[in-house]
Amino acid sequence: MPSALHHLQCIFPRLATGLPALACAGLLGCAQFQPLPLAEGSGAADAGALTVDLARMPVPELRQHRFDPADGLDVTETAMLAVANSPALRAQRAAVGIARAQAFAAGLLPDPQLGLETNRAMGNTAGLVPGFNLGLSWDLASVLQRPAARAAGQAEAAQANLNLLWMEWQTIAQARQLFLQVQSLRRQHGQLVQELQAVQPLADAARQALRDGNLSRDVAATAFNSISDARKREGETAAALHQAESDLRLLLGLAADAPLPLTGAAYAVDPSAAQVRAALDNLPQRRPDLLALQAGYRAADARLRGAIRAQFPMISLGVTRAGDTSNLQTQGITFGLTLPLFNRNRGNIAIASATRQQLKDDYEARMLATRADVARLQADLQSQRAQRPVLQAHAAQMEQARRAAETAWQAHLLDWPTYLALRANALAADTDLLALSQAQSATAIALEALLGRTDFSPEQPQP
Repeated sequence: MPSALHHLQCIFPRLATGLPALACAGLLGCAQFQPLPLAEGSGAADAGALTVDLARMPVPELRQHRFDPADGLDVTETAMLAVANSPALRAQRAAVGIARAQAFAAGLLPDPQLGLETNRAMGNTAGLVPGFNLGLSWDLASVLQRPAARAAGQAEAAQANLNLLWMEWQTIAQARQLFLQVQSLRRQHGQLVQELQAVQPLADAARQALRDGNLSRDVAATAFNSISDARKREGETAAALHQAESDLRLLLGLAADAPLPLTGAAYAVDPSAAQVRAALDNLPQRRPDLLALQAGYRAADARLRGAIRAQFPMISLGVTRAGDTSNLQTQGITFGLTLPLFNRNRGNIAIASATRQQLKDDYEARMLATRADVARLQADLQSQRAQRPVLQAHAAQMEQARRAAETAWQAHLLDWPTYLALRANALAADTDLLALSQAQSATAIALEALLGRTDFSPEQPQP
């Protein structure tokens, strides 16, 4: 009695012969599972163990700088290391890979569907043969939706690339900020430690004088309070320094106890009002996050077009070949049509329309917030510029007063409270000037980053 396979070979001889080979080829071309074990996330023990690919640096000044941590990390090398090794950027690059894979998937054609059904007669089977039903179909609706899905996938991949570029620019600014902060706090802490070392003999002398009855308790209390205040400021500065160093190590992907041999001057920038105006004029054509929102809007627009197109009847087309148990064979064409009576894809159209509106509103809100932030940072920078010469003059005056007080103290011409008060005032003036310098540089770096420039270079990203 002929089998269903025999009928299949008779009806579709080439297909039946090629099926095993086609299946083998398909299996050989399939992706294979590869394990990817989780790491412990301990970080690099030393910056010298890390490498930087100059070609992958997102801005020219980083690509043109030589990376050599053997002599310490300057501010540019710190930014390069942050871009190359930041754990957050690694995760963002993986997200870009997902978006690219989704764009690739959106451009693929749907696979045809092959169906085979066999049946065998029961009971009196004299003269009967096994029956079969063989069909090959293809979903034409997916083909019609492919252009919109492909356009949306490409726009979303561009959006992911631009978001990565923006995050890299922000990482560069963050590295510059932390480099500045660590260096400034190290100088402030050094000054406070030096001051404590200088006044420690005075504290010892005050205690001895108090025990000998040569110093009143109110004068001794003034001395001890001044020294206690200096110790408090030293402790607070040390805590802030530890936090800044920890943040910088994390940004660079270094271990918690890895050394931070920072060297050279911090990043310095002072954009003028004309540069700010020029940067604001073409901000939507240059800043990566705004370009990313524009790409996201294009993707949402394509999704909406596809959703509107999908409200029309869905069509599937195929061919069939069948045979019953009496060996009567038939062949034909199948045609499927979805009747748009109830759903009509209205839900997906509403979702796509709301998504596009949200992206439009997000873009306009970000532009408004950017302009407000730029105006605020400009005002802050102007105030800091005005304060700096005043604090510089005050710090210089207090340093002269401290030196004169030290000379008078050594000559026994100055009392305890006055001498310690002058020293404390001089120390406060120095640390206030350092803090203002740090704040001014940090504000300028933040303004430059907000304007989408890393050094006000003419290079512009492309979506």
